Amino acid sequence: MTPHPRLATPFLVAVLLSACASAPPAGTSAPSPSPASSTAPSASQQSAFPLTLTDDAGRDVSLESEPSRVVSLAPSNTEIVCALDTCDRLVGVTDFDDYPAEVADIDKVVTMAQVDVEAVVAAEPDLVLAAGNELTPTAVIDQLADLGLAVLVLYPESLAEVTADIELVGAALGRTDAAQALVEDMEARIATVEEAVAGQDAPRTFYEVSVFEGTIYTAGEGSFLASLIETAGGEPITGDALSTAIELEELVAADPELILLGDATYDPSITAESVAERPGWETMTAVADGRVVVMTDDVVITRPGPRIVDGLEALARAIHPGALEG
Repeated sequence: MTPHPRLATPFLVAVLLSACASAPPAGTSAPSPSPASSTAPSASQQSAFPLTLTDDAGRDVSLESEPSRVVSLAPSNTEIVCALDTCDRLVGVTDFDDYPAEVADIDKVVTMAQVDVEAVVAAEPDLVLAAGNELTPTAVIDQLADLGLAVLVLYPESLAEVTADIELVGAALGRTDAAQALVEDMEARIATVEEAVAGQDAPRTFYEVSVFEGTIYTAGEGSFLASLIETAGGEPITGDALSTAIELEELVAADPELILLGDATYDPSITAESVAERPGWETMTAVADGRVVVMTDDVVITRPGPRIVDGLEALARAIHPGALEG
């Protein structure tokens, strides 16, 4: 299959690292993240500086005062900062950042998933928001920390950990109340989805992140994308926890009842008809039953930030049509 523009070499690794924030390519070594250990001030108080927070990599990060210059090394982190009404503090972002619109004019310190350490330092940030599990390489995180920069690592693996990270960033930016209000709104919408799909059969669901040079990429085992599909009422079919890849033989054996084409967001040639023509795919129940769905919301589905509930709702509508109507 010809790769679509989003995944053409050398974009594949960049997308997997920066856009989807899923997992690194196979063979990389990564520390086990500990999102549950993230700590933030209680809901009833604003951040008091100096402040020490524990990030998703289990690192203690000290902030002497409320940050006024922030560098984000992942689009999801950028969206969190802006959702807390602190977009004006951003002094460095990635070339994948596309939301909200005002981030387009901010200096790019990550290009093609490569962190420009000199550009980060030149931005003079008092807080750097990195991505965990080698999405921002550990060597880069250590280098920035050794240069005296405060680096907070975010790596959520579930919806609950996405909202916990929003609270963590809120604490770091002195915006605890804003973070709490945002999380409460998200949790209310999540509860509505959970109620809508409760008691319904969970179809075996395969979410196609991409197919590139014969390799199929999907939700990694234990990933937040898998968690999202489960919350939306599906039984996720997962790939390798690190590479997110799944062999065709494994996919055929898993026999998805529903196939969701996330990569169709970027390539209109990826359709239910084109999937049915792939060798070996015709035997899958989803293909035989015509349950192959083009998804146009991949960005909000695969980016663990404040818009993740939009992605959850899109998944729920695809998995259980009509569940959220009325």
